[in-house]
Amino acid sequence: MSEASVIWKILTRTGESDVEVKKSHFLCELKRVNNEAEAMEFIASVRKKHYDARHHCFAIRTGSPDQVFERSGDDGEPSGTAGKPMLDILKGAGIYDICAVVTRYFGGTLLGTGGLVRAYSQALKEALDCSGYADIEQGMIVQLSSDYKNAEKIKSACYRSGMVPFDEVYSSDCTLVFLIHSKELSTFTDRITQLTSGSVKPVLQKSVLFYTDPRPVIYKEF
Repeated sequence: MSEASVIWKILTRTGESDVEVKKSHFLCELKRVNNEAEAMEFIASVRKKHYDARHHCFAIRTGSPDQVFERSGDDGEPSGTAGKPMLDILKGAGIYDICAVVTRYFGGTLLGTGGLVRAYSQALKEALDCSGYADIEQGMIVQLSSDYKNAEKIKSACYRSGMVPFDEVYSSDCTLVFLIHSKELSTFTDRITQLTSGSVKPVLQKSVLFYTDPRPVIYKEF
């Protein structure tokens, strides 16, 4: 897989953090979300859980590089000291479909604007550092129909190269479904043609975006 095939990143495992600065605690929680409504529900749930905290600052980033939705909020902190720095971190990391909330329990000491920016940023960075991610990539769903002899030959060759069928259907013949990177379609077709002496021809079913966690998961179909 080339770096050019990676489009963006999403969360697959969320981490949390608790940063203490001059007795104030900054608790960061993350959630993978598909839209603003889901993000606002998550923010509301954090507010409910930490009802006794003074601030719940957030950053939302959903969509894709060509159509992104972004929103942030300082929730009573001085303007620009919490939500925007958090959003800038998410943008710099290239992560989409994410909502980050940092809850602050005030410790009695004012931190100043610079101190607040550093504290909220640190809380988010530490939560991101202990999270898991997957790359969104461009792929193709390709279907092969063959007799059992050729199917076993194809599967054996694909397993040796680290490619596992996305699905298998057995009846009077065998149907193998593969999810492959878009740029590998020509190479894959040539390999199947050589293996089966041209008797099996891959049929393109659809284009998809997908990620691997640890097996391929379809993110969006076209």
